[in-house]
Amino acid sequence: MHDFDREVVVDTLDNMLWAIDQIQKRFAGIDNYPDFLDSDLGLEKLDSICMQLINLGEALKRIDKLTEQKLLIQYPQIEWK
Repeated sequence: MHDFDREVVVDTLDNMLWAIDQIQKRFAGIDNYPDFLDSDLGLEKLDSICMQLINLGEALKRIDKLTEQKLLIQYPQIEWK
């Protein structure tokens, strides 16, 4: 049986899926890296994508802590760091 709050972990995973969806939406219209730098809109997209990537990293840390390092370790093929 799990020692952690499964509902909180599932909610965090749902939030991560939302963040991934936002990243995909923000990449619309971006074909190459200069597209981020050529306009204020491009820079706003870059900022937004970076913030979502930071959020994903923090969520992974939260899940690892909530599960007392028992969930992510089950997937050694993924380089979590």
